[in-house]
Amino acid sequence: MALSCTSHALAHCFVGARFFPATLATDDPCVADEMSLPTVGWSKTGDVPAATEWDFSGELSKRITDNFGISIGQGWTSIRQADGTLTQGFDNFETAFQYQIVKDREHELAVLSGLVVDWGHTGSTGSGLATDYSLVTPTVYIGKGFGDLPSEFGWFRAFAVTAQVGYQIPTNSFDIAQNIFIPQQLIYGASLQYSMSYLKSEIVDLGLPDFINHLMPIVELSLTTPVANNFGNPYTTTGTVNPGVIYVGSGFQVGLEAMVPVNRASGTGVGVLGQLHLYLDDMFPSTYGQPLIGGLATNTPRKL
Repeated sequence: MALSCTSHALAHCFVGARFFPATLATDDPCVADEMSLPTVGWSKTGDVPAATEWDFSGELSKRITDNFGISIGQGWTSIRQADGTLTQGFDNFETAFQYQIVKDREHELAVLSGLVVDWGHTGSTGSGLATDYSLVTPTVYIGKGFGDLPSEFGWFRAFAVTAQVGYQIPTNSFDIAQNIFIPQQLIYGASLQYSMSYLKSEIVDLGLPDFINHLMPIVELSLTTPVANNFGNPYTTTGTVNPGVIYVGSGFQVGLEAMVPVNRASGTGVGVLGQLHLYLDDMFPSTYGQPLIGGLATNTPRKL
């Protein structure tokens, strides 16, 4: 498979020969110029009886320098209860500030630090879907490919893992309107992914159809656990396991995953998560695809 990445700084999440795609339920470990629009999720809540929830969101990311980037995101949620009651509105506006700490080409290792802020009073607070307080989440993201293993490991070297862990801190400790404490939470997740393009280009060409060589089977795990200021409430972990597949094209990718709740509190039945992701550095390599500072060097073609 020959997909081009034209940014001289490898704005996609390339680390040596390894490409980390934009994951759907978590985040990849690189700064980049890209856009997710839309990301759509459908699921059944953990209420008794369960409600039907639709989530729509978009996110835009921009590099300021080769190693520092920002992103902005907005979501809209619709929840229909079993009795027909409908609640819908915008989530709080989200920003993220990220810095690339490590990109080790030889060991296919990427480490990214970030600060995610969900801004209070920016969503539909009257509907209960957004809060009047902000959430600040320092986060670390890691990606590791197994291509540096000895050749005896064969096809296994096409595997890669990513992980992230963040500590979410609300700007208020008590919600007066609902008369409840607002917990601090651990927000964490991981992915296991298998790159068919890496298998072909770096290990062995099996002569598979071109469509197959663009696929990346993936399993994601996304979890939340209250860890502090949760007086009187159970410290229950909630989240989903998301098996799925990503198709990586030239300038875009399309992902589709099932959302399997880890327990009853996380939801009922199996949901669906889909995303269209655009690589703006491929689409606009000499304008938007360049860092705002230090982005005038000559582009060097790059193959995926």
